[in-house]
Amino acid sequence: MSAGFDFTALSARDKYKLMIGTIIPRPIALVTTVDTEGRINAAPFSFFNCLSADPPILALGVENNPDMSFKHTGENIRMTEVFTVNIVSFAIAEAMHACAAKHPRGVNELEQAGLTAMPGVKVASPWIKEAPAAFECRRHVSLELGKSRQIILGEILFAHYQDGLVDDRLHVDPAGIDAIARLGGDTCSTIRDRFEMLTPTL
Repeated sequence: MSAGFDFTALSARDKYKLMIGTIIPRPIALVTTVDTEGRINAAPFSFFNCLSADPPILALGVENNPDMSFKHTGENIRMTEVFTVNIVSFAIAEAMHACAAKHPRGVNELEQAGLTAMPGVKVASPWIKEAPAAFECRRHVSLELGKSRQIILGEILFAHYQDGLVDDRLHVDPAGIDAIARLGGDTCSTIRDRFEMLTPTL
């Protein structure tokens, strides 16, 4: 037996539950931005992935507040046009989670979480010293999806890596990145179990 669900008849919440429980694992972007006064904000997003290498584009899905006002991340990107995506390793998972709390505007989530802000090379938003990798981005385009969500495409301008994670052939060590991912609900996973599948040839 199989189960089927008519998405045209489901509530937004029910569609969300099915999608986040099925489209797994989802990488986590710990996004750092600054507002127009230079105050730092940090928030995690699991509606995130890379879309293109030429140009180098990644995507964020940023939900609005319940009253449809922009969250701090969305508003900061709209006003400054830049943001930084920090990859979340297992070592900083708890700190990332602390950044998810709904702090008032002006509170520096990185300080609250015990993370270190480092000045950007190409953009005003900082990168996180403890993150295994970080991508400084300039907003490429934003798409409004109804009233509730923005899809923000960012062009990567600069990448930071901790020492030893990238070799001279630009291969990145996945064990060193040790990224975590979101599953459904409050469940997360690691990428510590891996296997190889070579690209088939005819």
